[in-house]
Amino acid sequence: MPKHIFVTGGVASGLGKGLTASSLGRLLKMRGLRVTMQKLDPYINVDPGTMNPFEHGEVFVTDDGGETDLDLGHYERFIDEPLTRASNATTGSIYQSVLAAERRGDYLGRTVQVIPHVTDEIKRRIRRLVSDEVDVVITEVGGTVGDIEILPFLEAIRQFRNEVGRDNVCYVHVTLVPFIGPSGEQKTKPTQHSVTELRSRGIQPDVIVCRSDEPLSDSLKRKISSQCDVDNRAVINAVDVKNIYELPLIFHDEGLDTVICDVLRIDSPIDLTPWRDLVNRIEASVSPVRIGLIGKYVDLHDAYLSVIESLKHAGFHHGAQIEVIWIQAEDVEGLLADERMSSLDGIVIPGGFGPRGIEGKIRAAEFARENTVPCLGLCLGMQVMTVEFARNVLGLADANSTEFNAATPHPVIDLMIDQREVTNKGGTMRLGAYYAVLSPGSKVANAYGEPVVSERHRHRYEFNSNYRARIEAAGLLCSGTSPDKTLVEFVELENHPFWVGTQAHPEFKSRPDRPHPLFRELIGAALKYRTQRLANLAQHPVDSTVAHDSQKSVAR
Repeated sequence: MPKHIFVTGGVASGLGKGLTASSLGRLLKMRGLRVTMQKLDPYINVDPGTMNPFEHGEVFVTDDGGETDLDLGHYERFIDEPLTRASNATTGSIYQSVLAAERRGDYLGRTVQVIPHVTDEIKRRIRRLVSDEVDVVITEVGGTVGDIEILPFLEAIRQFRNEVGRDNVCYVHVTLVPFIGPSGEQKTKPTQHSVTELRSRGIQPDVIVCRSDEPLSDSLKRKISSQCDVDNRAVINAVDVKNIYELPLIFHDEGLDTVICDVLRIDSPIDLTPWRDLVNRIEASVSPVRIGLIGKYVDLHDAYLSVIESLKHAGFHHGAQIEVIWIQAEDVEGLLADERMSSLDGIVIPGGFGPRGIEGKIRAAEFARENTVPCLGLCLGMQVMTVEFARNVLGLADANSTEFNAATPHPVIDLMIDQREVTNKGGTMRLGAYYAVLSPGSKVANAYGEPVVSERHRHRYEFNSNYRARIEAAGLLCSGTSPDKTLVEFVELENHPFWVGTQAHPEFKSRPDRPHPLFRELIGAALKYRTQRLANLAQHPVDSTVAHDSQKSVAR
């Protein structure tokens, strides 16, 4: 029987439960254990697929087409295991299942109630991750203890321990120890109150993880231990760090995995060497490189979380320190576009939906093409690169996507055939992993080092193959297609160092110790471009002044 670890949070949201759970997963994997993870979210949406990126951040997509919480991205990056839609359950999806069962008559006419029917469904969602291939299941409970919407989840995980045995469950509670400026002290009272609230729901935490700006003193740890009835060594301090990939090492030094293994009666040695090597490599990544992210939702950086992490991973590989320049797409639509982008070493055009900012994304693609700036387009990014090429190279001035102009005379991007009868928004796009066959000798084939690849998708619109012959004749190679050759999955400019677009979302498969090939090649090309750019600036001091002023304006 696998062991179960439940991670809850108190005091405030955004404390890093997901990173705590992910770090713990990595530590247990380094002990040779087989780990899987899941997120229980309290919101009533069936999944995050239709939620506003400004509110929720990115939607992470699994191989089997699940639209899930962004924390699953952290899970996959840390434990390096592909997860499924079963790893994310929301209140909405749980109630949907319960009501469907009631309609089928599964409850034999009984009154349907939160207890036992909703809590039983929650426990079923937890158990569906159990298999002979798993040693530990880590479950993060979203929300904050004290919120009314998480009460069914707390009751379910309370019952779960009694059902599977106390030695098979460990409760980890993440809290905040704030520093109060006027008093000049760190305060434990919020943690005490949070644990009291959790205990009132029948759950005694085995471990308390305390987030803080500065390290906790031994006396404060002893106070929390005494007031919250946990072992002193089970009070774990999680100090703020600049590099999230340090967290597993910090937690190990604090004894987190050791305490949990004792609670669960796990006896397995740990080998930290590979992860220490990774952290050392990260710390040695100092060569600067400026990457412009031309986005629609740049006010919330979490909307592009996996893209940013993928850029960092590629930077680790090349020993580069990535500086992301956040550029709102509308800001590069006008006359100042060139000035905003002149100091960049590379450009990423990420995905998104809707017409806002599209002309700015198209202009960014044009700037990168004309100035040989390395550029990677993701999903919508590939589509705007195609539109740009059709307009400015083929001379099809009114070329567009039918998503933005249904009446365009040149729909180089068009709604997929199997999407034309779709009316519901949630879970109806082309979702999940699909294979693509790469053209031998192409940039993408050389990057991947294999002829057939699998990438995750999330889109309704696709490259219009009716224009393929004309576009390829003009120099834009369709370098990857679906196995049946009906869908274009990759495009690249033949006479450009790196101007590549993919209909997929490769950012979902990048790992800190194994960067995605497309991001790796983008950063490699950007470093070369930077060397050339700075050499040119040194030869033209007037231009250098202009570029410096531009750089300052971007920073502002």
